[in-house]
Amino acid sequence: MEMEPDLKRIAPLLLLLAGCATIPAAQAKPSPLPGCAEALVYSSAHNGVALLVLEDGKIRCRSADTSTPQELWSGTKSLVGLMAAAAVQDGLLTLDERAADTLTEWRDDPQRAAITIRQLLTMTGGQASTVGRPLGYLDSARAPLTAAPGAKFQYGPAPMQIIGEIMRRKLTVAGLDPNPRTYIEHRILTPIGVKIGSWRNGPDGAPLMPQGLVLAADEWARIGEFVRSGGTLNGTPLIDPATLVELFRGSDANPAYGLTWWLPRASAAGDPVTRSTDIVEHADKLPADLVVAAGAGDQRLYVIPSRRLTIVRQAKLDIAALAAGKASGWSDAHFLSFFLSPTSQ
Repeated sequence: MEMEPDLKRIAPLLLLLAGCATIPAAQAKPSPLPGCAEALVYSSAHNGVALLVLEDGKIRCRSADTSTPQELWSGTKSLVGLMAAAAVQDGLLTLDERAADTLTEWRDDPQRAAITIRQLLTMTGGQASTVGRPLGYLDSARAPLTAAPGAKFQYGPAPMQIIGEIMRRKLTVAGLDPNPRTYIEHRILTPIGVKIGSWRNGPDGAPLMPQGLVLAADEWARIGEFVRSGGTLNGTPLIDPATLVELFRGSDANPAYGLTWWLPRASAAGDPVTRSTDIVEHADKLPADLVVAAGAGDQRLYVIPSRRLTIVRQAKLDIAALAAGKASGWSDAHFLSFFLSPTSQ
């Protein structure tokens, strides 16, 4: 049985909350956390361009410039998970429904017919791992599968683009603007006060779901604070609370990757992307509730509710080094140790 969209019911609430921010616009003289100076040096030594640390929503460490928008690259993906949680609350979808319920062209293919929205969000839908510019929504949905649904973690842009197409169709049926970006802005970003720098479109003219969002550190931190608050604004849930929890559960194929968010969990997944962050290797030394949005060039949004911390780190992407497969030398565990050591508590 399909659930009826509930956007009209909550629209007045969203308008009331629109423009409210969870982070002070400015703090003249922030009191730095222990480890701040060392973290700034470490980040700068690895092409860092912005660093911002909030404790209980207050700025406790920052670089000189946190207001210039920067490309998030795959950090964009984690916003797709939040979009899904909003869509669950609005009755547009459920995590375990079959994608073929919406992508009717998948129904005659036994493998595609079995793929769930959860599997797309966990990169276990069977789509191949690829790099480079993503295909459009429909071309991504037509791409061949290289694994059985649920069997293998394969990090790439196709699953997020397919989610974009699913959302486009669901929004159309609900009589709403079919643009997923418009939905994300209306349901999440505008209410929590986030100002987008820009958002690139794919070859089909639709907004890219796996990359393309450009945000300043100040703005990305608002998203982190939203997650740290449990998806609420001034105590009011903007997204489905139970689904938010699900975003931070890994799959059997890769416990270190939830529904678009990275997690400090031991994992046997040997793909290069999972091994590019050492939170997997040092999972036992990191807070269990740490969640990470990550993008190429070591773009990071770390949220640690138990430590009351939201940390944004942005850097200049060295495309030549990335193409050559050269390791950046960045260590998430080492960077976080500046703020997680006993002296920083």
